[in-house]
Amino acid sequence: MAVYLDGSAAPPVADGPVDILALLGDHSTLARRPSFHIEQAADAAELTSYRRLRTETFVHEQGLFSGDDLDDRDADARTVVLVTRATDGTVIGGVRLGPVDDGPDLGWWQGGRLVVAPKARGPRGVGAALVRAACARAEAEGALRFDATVQARNEVLFRRLGWQSVRATEVAGTPHVLMRWPIDRTAAQVAATKAALGPLLAALPAPPGYVGDDGAPVPGTDVIAACDAIVPSMVERDPEWAGWCAVLVNVNDLAAMGASPVGLLDAVGARDAAHAALILAGLTRAAQAYGVPVLGGHTQLGVPAALSVTALGRTDRPVPGGGGRPGHAVRLTADLGGGWRAGYRGRQWDSTTRRRTDELRTMTRAVAVGRPAAAKDVSMAGIAGTLGMLAEASGCGAVLDVAAVPRPAGASMGDWLTCFPGFGMLTADEPDAAPLPAGPATGALCGELTAGQGVGLRWPDGEITEAVTSTVTGMGTA
Repeated sequence: MAVYLDGSAAPPVADGPVDILALLGDHSTLARRPSFHIEQAADAAELTSYRRLRTETFVHEQGLFSGDDLDDRDADARTVVLVTRATDGTVIGGVRLGPVDDGPDLGWWQGGRLVVAPKARGPRGVGAALVRAACARAEAEGALRFDATVQARNEVLFRRLGWQSVRATEVAGTPHVLMRWPIDRTAAQVAATKAALGPLLAALPAPPGYVGDDGAPVPGTDVIAACDAIVPSMVERDPEWAGWCAVLVNVNDLAAMGASPVGLLDAVGARDAAHAALILAGLTRAAQAYGVPVLGGHTQLGVPAALSVTALGRTDRPVPGGGGRPGHAVRLTADLGGGWRAGYRGRQWDSTTRRRTDELRTMTRAVAVGRPAAAKDVSMAGIAGTLGMLAEASGCGAVLDVAAVPRPAGASMGDWLTCFPGFGMLTADEPDAAPLPAGPATGALCGELTAGQGVGLRWPDGEITEAVTSTVTGMGTA
């Protein structure tokens, strides 16, 4: 006779799948195992079970609808249905979520039709678990706004789960509350990448006038200097791409100030010569693609991976990052070609490696030709964070019209507003100013500078949600 590890008798092993915890006699873990799990509805049977629960609850039990509660969102192929299954496989709850509008997915999602079978309601927490799962799924899909219209009696539950009440409303003649899940993706990115800069850099003896700019005018000359370092982990695992990006980010910094590049200096650290060769290969390819010479630098072997590049350019009329004022229109000019860099999906958009030299030069000369009042190239703070830096340097706030932002078809709004694009330039100028002559890049007016601080996202219904709550760097106006 078989026995468990605790000495108790084990029943005969039946044919078919065996629960390993039961086989081992792990009674403690078995007792703690959840009585349900949540998954995306995988087939028509699960959808039918979910909709049957909805009919039983919203039509027969609550009388909110007559016949059925189906609507256009159920027919939208983008709608996601999450269901709760009991241990015996029975569907005991569900919720749906998806884009609000029928057009392109702008990152505005809505949840609804949350339902739990009568016998599964109560302390098991099925409804709360479904709400949490829906929030996580919406954020994973790149949503930046997630709303739900809930019955007034359920407002307390949603508030306890972290939702914010927006306003009272009515659905099917019954009091409801429009509620919003606070998504802080852009604010969190700003805090992680830029928020510490003000206190750290306050004591540096920097010349006034270009505080927080992408490059620095060398006093008494027409020379602009820019310097960027690449994240060491990226240099370690993807050295050729790191070398390319070291050129890319510095040339873009010069371009944002309307400067023409004249040369680069590099500082390379690598564990050995083979690793250094890969870094320099990527740097060389990029320098050739942009038509910029490498004037010199420093290379050290036998050290942790490191890469920094300094770029020198020239202009006698630098365009400041802080030249905007309230009332100026905001324009994003971005290269939408290419796709996500392998290994960096949702974080780095690669268009530049596929462009010819003349195309790259046209884009990087656009600010010098167009001469807007203010310009900043999109950095690791993303589109929303970089707009916040431009606004901060200009002593104002900004609003971004989500529906007007130029965006590649292959990128969610959440990813696009927080990623590093190959070429992305934010400018501020009079509303009737001409667009930047940036060749293959796409430009569009998509917001304005305002009084105050921070960046708001304006949605098609007129609602404004916070993307950046206050200043980005704390460095103040330029």
